[in-house]
Amino acid sequence: MNTKLLLIVLDGLPWRNWRKFMGNLEGWVQSGEARVWKMRSVLPSTSASCYASIHTGVPPQVHGVVSNETLFRVAQPDIFSEVTKAGGRTGAVTHSFWSIFFNRAPFDLVRDIEYDEPEGPITHGRFHTMTGYNHKNQMTPSDIDLFATLTMLAERHGIDYGILHTCTLDSMGHRYGHDCGEMDQALFAMDAMLAPFLPRWLKAGYEVIVTADHGQTARGHHGGHDDEMQDFALYYFGRGAGPNEDVLLDQLQLAPTVLSRLGVRIPETMRARPFLD
Repeated sequence: MNTKLLLIVLDGLPWRNWRKFMGNLEGWVQSGEARVWKMRSVLPSTSASCYASIHTGVPPQVHGVVSNETLFRVAQPDIFSEVTKAGGRTGAVTHSFWSIFFNRAPFDLVRDIEYDEPEGPITHGRFHTMTGYNHKNQMTPSDIDLFATLTMLAERHGIDYGILHTCTLDSMGHRYGHDCGEMDQALFAMDAMLAPFLPRWLKAGYEVIVTADHGQTARGHHGGHDDEMQDFALYYFGRGAGPNEDVLLDQLQLAPTVLSRLGVRIPETMRARPFLD
């Protein structure tokens, strides 16, 4: 690997709330140690569809995950598979959908909730399911526990690439919307929980990308063709050179960009151009 990289995906956080409420991340930008761009999701701007596109670099109309109900092992090459083929070690601390799409389906609670499989494609997996999720009960784990678990995989197993995905803000948005005191506090808490881990990851030699899968409206909806539903921020901590800050990034650029930073061959299926040199 040319470098090591961690991808942090905060589910369901629209552009306007990244820049307004994520003070710790914005502080890194102001200090010149991070850069930020706007990125636009694929359509539908539905969670599962975006997850599959984030890692394969192809749209839902190609990989076939067109809703949260179409769950299967995705056929296209993805970040996990290509890093493992190149001899790297991968880690995932995510919703179980990621294990289904990129390791095996269906998801078996006992077998797949946690695994360490040297042959990959996900070398070290730690998953949660949010079983029982509803409007009254989010069923989301504490985000600080997830950040700590990813850090454990990095420090104990020396992963070259790791992804963390949390649904807390998406669930809060569906419950309360994105323009209310409850969401203000949720964003403040997320930013504070993430804060102490960023310098630890950077000190360990990782480049870090913090971003979302899609946006969300003030009424807590996403899935459609609208800037509020599709647009979110992408923060980058690393040595790569990127475009001007007013350039709108395409979500399909994320997978080939990650592979290019790691020094892994980009498969022909990933046709979008990396946005970092």
